[in-house]
Amino acid sequence: MNQSLLPFRPANLRPESVEKLAFIASDTEEAQEAMQILAAAYGSVPADKADVIVALGGDGLMLQTLHTHMGRGKPIYGMNRGSVGFLMNEFREDGLRDRLMKADITTIRPLVMTATDRAGEKHTALAINEVSLLRQTSQAARLQVAVDGRLRLEELVCDGILVATPAGSTAYNLSAHGPILPITAQLLALTPISAFRPRRWRGALLPHQARVDIEILNPDKRPVSASADHTEIRHVAKVSVHEAEDIEGVIMFDSDHGWDERILTEMFRY
Repeated sequence: MNQSLLPFRPANLRPESVEKLAFIASDTEEAQEAMQILAAAYGSVPADKADVIVALGGDGLMLQTLHTHMGRGKPIYGMNRGSVGFLMNEFREDGLRDRLMKADITTIRPLVMTATDRAGEKHTALAINEVSLLRQTSQAARLQVAVDGRLRLEELVCDGILVATPAGSTAYNLSAHGPILPITAQLLALTPISAFRPRRWRGALLPHQARVDIEILNPDKRPVSASADHTEIRHVAKVSVHEAEDIEGVIMFDSDHGWDERILTEMFRY
């Protein structure tokens, strides 16, 4: 499915009610048990009928849930029952509706990736965290990078490159030594992965409305794959990335530990 063609519905930032809740969970025993407990305590309705969707698991489940309901204005509140929980709130059984009423709400706009493979076929996918390009073999990738139609790097020899949103700046981008971005920053991070030439280039901060076009040089000899979060396209020839203008997701955090606080905490972690 071409997710960029989802209909746009403006996000309802504050649900009028939190009476109707939908619970979804990852496949782990811990998450499934939590879902049964919460559904018995608060009742459960199908996701399309819910005021709020409660996701029980780790960050992977949260990303999957955001992708599924992107553009539908459905607030999603996560509770950590997984191994990684940067996007999740602390799990507690009691006081859930009160927490939901007091929660901070943030809207996020994904990146739209259009990847053209070597056969000329175009593939479109959305990325909440990042779009990443990676070499497929032992040979380094050779990439050419343009921003808003202007060539910026004639040749980047590297393991790869990524374009990260503020939401994704603490994920793969951070591991690649990219900058952490406040969630409200109207910026994108363009970060190289193990750059060999030019060795001193450390990336760039771009306006959020920028369009990044990446051409793979010699793609037959040096194949490259492109991924938008969990959607991977192999043997790409060129990739275009820009922020979606008409699609958004809605995520909820406990008011005493909102996303801004999480970002700041990560900035001072050592």
